[in-house]
Amino acid sequence: MVRTQIQLTERQSRQVKSVAERQGISVAEVIRRAIDRTLPADLVADPYEIRQPARKAVGQFADTAHDVAEHHDHYLTEAFEA
Repeated sequence: MVRTQIQLTERQSRQVKSVAERQGISVAEVIRRAIDRTLPADLVADPYEIRQPARKAVGQFADTAHDVAEHHDHYLTEAFEA
């Protein structure tokens, strides 16, 4: 583990100590658990942002083949042979 130092308000300190006492765990463990619950939500990318590159690509490419749905195997073979 990495030792770190943080500053809490008086209220935060009282609350953390109270939770630790009620749960029978250390103050450090209360803080670690709070961090574990908080960080994943903040680190998950916004679904809108994830889709932005795809949205920007829509309409950027043109294809003259209008029968891809019917002859997809042919087009795949051509693509892999190239």
